[in-house]
Amino acid sequence: MKKRSIVFLFCCIILTGGLLLGCAEQESNSENKQAASDSEPQGISIMLNLHVPEVPNERLEELIEEETNTELDIKWVPDNNYAESLNTAIATNNLPDVFLLKDVTLDQQKDAIRDDQYWEIGPYLDDYPNLSRLNKDILKNTAVDGKIYTLYAGRPLSRQGLIYRKDWADNLGLDAPGNLDELYEMMRAFTEDDPDGNGKDDTIGLTDREILGTFENFATWHGAPNNWGEKDGQLLPQFMFPEYREAMDYFKQLFDNGYINKDAPVTSKVDQQELLKNGTAGVYIGTMGDVEAMYQDALAINPDVVFDVHHYIEGPDGEYRTRAIPGYGSMLIFPKAAVDTEEKLQGILSFFDYLMTPEGANLLLWGVEGEHYEVIDGKGKVIEENREAFNREILPYTSLEIGEPDTNGRYTGFFDYEPRTKADELYMDNNDYLVHDPTASLESETWAAQSETLTQIMTDATYQYFLGQIDNDGFDQAIEKWKEAGGTQVIEEYNQ
Repeated sequence: MKKRSIVFLFCCIILTGGLLLGCAEQESNSENKQAASDSEPQGISIMLNLHVPEVPNERLEELIEEETNTELDIKWVPDNNYAESLNTAIATNNLPDVFLLKDVTLDQQKDAIRDDQYWEIGPYLDDYPNLSRLNKDILKNTAVDGKIYTLYAGRPLSRQGLIYRKDWADNLGLDAPGNLDELYEMMRAFTEDDPDGNGKDDTIGLTDREILGTFENFATWHGAPNNWGEKDGQLLPQFMFPEYREAMDYFKQLFDNGYINKDAPVTSKVDQQELLKNGTAGVYIGTMGDVEAMYQDALAINPDVVFDVHHYIEGPDGEYRTRAIPGYGSMLIFPKAAVDTEEKLQGILSFFDYLMTPEGANLLLWGVEGEHYEVIDGKGKVIEENREAFNREILPYTSLEIGEPDTNGRYTGFFDYEPRTKADELYMDNNDYLVHDPTASLESETWAAQSETLTQIMTDATYQYFLGQIDNDGFDQAIEKWKEAGGTQVIEEYNQ
């Protein structure tokens, strides 16, 4: 009896202590929230790329500001002008607190990073409960000299494939292409065989744009490496491989026969997608998940349009390959010229820490539940009658996402539209056929300094070959020009 009384008394003490501690924590949290709401909002300026035609309204921005006690100043730059605008901002020392980087622009900034012009944020990440969950392997892929300077937006390792007019294929008795010959026949037929049945010569097979992304998929399907590969015991750039030349000849036939838009070298991504949506082109090669948004736009033009997605294209050797990315699509970086104190940096990181909570990530990527989206089977789904508002108010902000569903806990998508669901399945299947870039984790000082010039030399030469402005000898001369402009040093540095 005495023992039971002692145990009971001990339990009461523990329970009372726990209740007091819980009350104290609750009071502390309330005080912190009250202090945050009473403090002045932190101003954060951000420069982002814009993948849609119009700048979004400020609805989502205001909702995020309310949750984070911030005042956001977002400068939206059309994606095809982003690199130029960023270079201007850097040259004029007019950088925002945060701006978006891609792989090439990260390479260009490495000297400035080493010169201590940007914050090393790696040591701070463990101080934030959500940022600390970022994938360590992907962070390593973004590192400079082993140090972390950026927050990444996670991406599946390969989202590449076809979005194509299935109704056109059905009209012509064509199945999804299984190899390069069948794909070529589809593009030929979509150009020459009146796939829309209107009796006019007004369609083309493939829509392309100003960067070589579409072509590089063809190069990989032909067996070329992903940017760089091993040949004769050393690393060499993709354009020094015979499979790259084979892909160039394949692509040149598309230009020679009019199966592709001849103004591709100066076509923006928006205009490239428009050619598929408005019924001019029948095949688009890129991120398969774009199919739903493109379908909705196409549906407004033609209520009978039917799209589908496909990924498996065998090369001449009967193998399928797809180019892998390092696990991220873009990064955000913090210049010290704008973020001039550690306190300000910590406030900005707190802002992004909120965006990595399930609540913050869902708000950023999906919007307001019940208004922009609903939850079905544990997945997010855009409310169709409000899709226009979603596209206008939410979709442009995807560049601000940090991490991926595995680390930020946001909803993945539930889609009524079967090709969009299929796209996610094909992303996963692509993981079995990945071709990685062996230089992704390597350093080349020359490439960091000269990548824009070197890339432009070979981009221009490749398109000039497609258009018949140069031949094989001219392409060889471009390679020599590339070597003389620093390419030889890049090869040496990567191999070292």
